[in-house]
Amino acid sequence: MRRADSWTPLAIQDACIRVTSGGTPLRSNRSFYDGGTIPWVKTGELNDWYIEDTEEHITEEGLAHSSAKLFEPETVLMAMYGDGRTITSLGILRRPATSNQACCAMIADPKICHPLFLFYSLKAYRHVLLKLAYGGSQRNLNAKTIKEFAIPIPSLVTQECVVRVLSAYDHLIENNTRRIKILEEMAHMLYREWFVHFRFPGHEKVRMVQSELGPIPEGWTVTSFDSLSEVLSGGTPKTSEPAYWDGSIPFFGPTDAPDAFFVLSTTRRVTELGLSKCNSKLYPAETVFITARGTVGKVALPACEMAMNQSCYALKGKQGVNQLALFLMTKHLAEQLKKKATGAVFDTITVDTFQKLRVVRSVDELLARLESEVRPIFALLLNLLRRNANLRTTRDLLLPKLISGEIPVDAAEETATELQEEIALHA
Repeated sequence: MRRADSWTPLAIQDACIRVTSGGTPLRSNRSFYDGGTIPWVKTGELNDWYIEDTEEHITEEGLAHSSAKLFEPETVLMAMYGDGRTITSLGILRRPATSNQACCAMIADPKICHPLFLFYSLKAYRHVLLKLAYGGSQRNLNAKTIKEFAIPIPSLVTQECVVRVLSAYDHLIENNTRRIKILEEMAHMLYREWFVHFRFPGHEKVRMVQSELGPIPEGWTVTSFDSLSEVLSGGTPKTSEPAYWDGSIPFFGPTDAPDAFFVLSTTRRVTELGLSKCNSKLYPAETVFITARGTVGKVALPACEMAMNQSCYALKGKQGVNQLALFLMTKHLAEQLKKKATGAVFDTITVDTFQKLRVVRSVDELLARLESEVRPIFALLLNLLRRNANLRTTRDLLLPKLISGEIPVDAAEETATELQEEIALHA
């Protein structure tokens, strides 16, 4: 077993060549943005891992005429402002990029600190950094606080071992996430090919006929969305009643809507008593959830039984419409539903929105065939999402123990090697 190392507390500014922040080119000058090729990172894009690209880019002119700075790959970024979900969020650059002034940029000194060790240390101790933030509803960190914040630093050899173990988890999560996106796009493409472009198996033998929505295959009909699906609303137990909360039943709301197809867990859980005291009920796995307020129009499939609040709808297929086909249809129609959303304070999808939305209804045989084609894809997606959830849990248990030297790296290196082999298998 590797001998114990000396873990010396060191201020971040002493472990780095440079600690600074970015800047925002003048928004009114479009020459700073239009046609830009330099990635420009905002705090909302800090994803606690490598940043591949950004929503916005700036030009060389924008870089030259602002306080924005070009950072090299392996620069660690941390959000200094924002609510509880943004402040202390982390990212590490995979390519040269700039950032806005809300990001603290840390360039690790390679003679002292491995960039990923700095990244993992900040992740492990960010709960401490959060306590140092100031402000009311929106807390803030400043560069001085971050610079002076001390983290335990062992030898570079030990740092590299810690990084090898922890990054094995994150690289496999990243690899699985890439596979998830490919599988999701496969399912989307199959739906669009058959039900939007009408290039389904045997389409060459089916005549096209006119309808209110344009040409459709003969035998298909135009109908309202709610004729294909029940549209069920939810409800929320009194939040002031402790007996209704922290139970065993996942309680889905708009903030739980995932980017992936499936939602595995929710931020809140209700008790059976709480469920009996509101308009929601226990919906089975694969009920289609669509958010009606907040993150309006986001669609998800619960991976297990869940209840749901009043800012969402539960969709249950009828007239031969299976849940996977209904999910893909709803995902495809989400933009139309969002455009029809109304509301004075925030956009809201109402039941009337579903009743007025006209859709094309295919023949039952094709819907059944779609279900059989995509079922294996959805099963693999769910397995990968659960695998990633387990990897994150294990990584997060190891993180504080490895980053502080509480446990020797040797104890986790065998698992890291197995994960690296799994990455290679699916690369």
